[in-house]
Amino acid sequence: MAPLAYTDVGAKYAFYVVLGMFAASEWSIRLRSQKNHGGTRKDRGSFYVVVFTAVLGIGAAFALAHSVQSAGINVARWPIFIIGLAIVILAMALRRWAVLTLGQFFTVQVQVRSGQTVVDTGPYRWVRHPSYTAITMSFVGIGVALENWLSLLVLIVVPTIGLVVRIRVEERALLEALGEPYREFSATRARLIPKVW
Repeated sequence: MAPLAYTDVGAKYAFYVVLGMFAASEWSIRLRSQKNHGGTRKDRGSFYVVVFTAVLGIGAAFALAHSVQSAGINVARWPIFIIGLAIVILAMALRRWAVLTLGQFFTVQVQVRSGQTVVDTGPYRWVRHPSYTAITMSFVGIGVALENWLSLLVLIVVPTIGLVVRIRVEERALLEALGEPYREFSATRARLIPKVW
């Protein structure tokens, strides 16, 4: 069965408005990041890995929702659709909170600035990378809103691969630059999901 976002006019508008909000939020975060440059870049191409896996995951999810309708979720379609959009909106709020908490230390490229310290307030009380948790949640929400098991699976797996690569690079850079305080911070928090990983 085709997703509501493909077949119902109201659902289609709601879906694309939320996706537009997500894209605008990401664009504004990128613009904010440009003001915070100043450290040595240690990205190692991980930014492009994240972008590639995100685009690949979204493209595949949309294609699967259209072409493999047998994998569609056929129960409680409207509640599931609304839950998916709500997850995306909550994820945007979490990402914004994480970015604001990091303040001047936030950049979309991996770099450590002079005088940078470990931030352990806000959402960083629970996980090391709440911004990436939020991105993962966004993709899960899109997958849920597409009401297709294969789309959801692709949006969980493919972008997460890119984020895991990014996390490895970022943690190496932070450990090299911040040393023992970051090691202690890491020892008390999971990376993306509290008490899981």
